[in-house]
Amino acid sequence: MKKEDKNYAAIDAGPFAALLEKGFGGVKGKFFVGGELGLTGCEVSLNKLPAGKGAPFVHAHKENEEVYIIIGGEGRFHVDGSEFPVREGSVVRVAPAGGRALQAGEGDLYYICIQAAAGSLTQATLKDGVRLQTKASWMNG
Repeated sequence: MKKEDKNYAAIDAGPFAALLEKGFGGVKGKFFVGGELGLTGCEVSLNKLPAGKGAPFVHAHKENEEVYIIIGGEGRFHVDGSEFPVREGSVVRVAPAGGRALQAGEGDLYYICIQAAAGSLTQATLKDGVRLQTKASWMNG
């Protein structure tokens, strides 16, 4: 299912458990949603590493920093030779030059990765957000 209008796009990427059916560049379990949603300021990928498996290579970026949000399972994160445990609720930011990789633990590891050009954020929600008078169906009064 894909829905879109001039101010939004929505897709159903399916359950995270089925991510191994998707892939990118020969790597199974990775689904980039930027093209599907028409993202213009960042890229987002939905990811699953099967139990005991790890990323097949360490990578860095030329311009983009990445934020990894672990949403299920546990594993190990590698950055520039340092390794540390991650689990559901862990959030890791890696600068563009940081060499990074992930490995799942005893169970499958599920995570979302968001990448954007380092230094490109010019304002945060508190300065950028504007409250509208419009109400959603669940808002009373």
